[in-house]
Amino acid sequence: MKNVLILAANGQIARIVEQRILTEPAFDQINLTLFLRDASRLSKYANNSRVTLIEGDITEPQAVEDAMRNQDIVFVAVVDHDPKNRITNNVINGMRANNVKRVLSTNVLGIYQEVGGEFSRWNAMMISHGMEPAIVSDRLLDASGLDYTTLRLPWLNDRDEIKYQITGKNEAYVGVSGSRQSIADAVLQIIADPTKYSRTSIGLADPDTEGQGRPVY
Repeated sequence: MKNVLILAANGQIARIVEQRILTEPAFDQINLTLFLRDASRLSKYANNSRVTLIEGDITEPQAVEDAMRNQDIVFVAVVDHDPKNRITNNVINGMRANNVKRVLSTNVLGIYQEVGGEFSRWNAMMISHGMEPAIVSDRLLDASGLDYTTLRLPWLNDRDEIKYQITGKNEAYVGVSGSRQSIADAVLQIIADPTKYSRTSIGLADPDTEGQGRPVY
């Protein structure tokens, strides 16, 4: 069995990941630890033998460290926009304390100025003060020595289609939007094969939205 910890486990992408892990045969050897502020929100999993629910605050160091015990992979399902980067620092310190190596961490597009055109200016304006903590979060992971993947997400929609193109750290970002189903699929691909996109950052979006000046919903 593989143990996967999901931090901010009630997020929309996190819930798609959880549902697929618990229903698809390809993931039947995975146990989930779901960490969130209010565990009652995921009460439907309370009696599932493959699920452990933990109620806690991701900005509390000890709570995060305790949740890391016996985990193989950590999925941080929230972007660290905290000015002090408490989320990223807590994750790094908690993983080190428990000798956990593999982490997937969500972030935003544009942290390398890899987004072009009018959309680049609009995106920077909309994210505004949240961009600097997002940039620092990625730098902290890169310097941590952990086996990390930063997931640079596009502007999200609720389309059912799974369609995305992955771009590397030093490549121009392709697309402006993507479905939550697509992001969840990329996360699951890495959980299934943790060697994918090791120690790097990836961008992912629906390539059909390339060149748009605003998100595609």
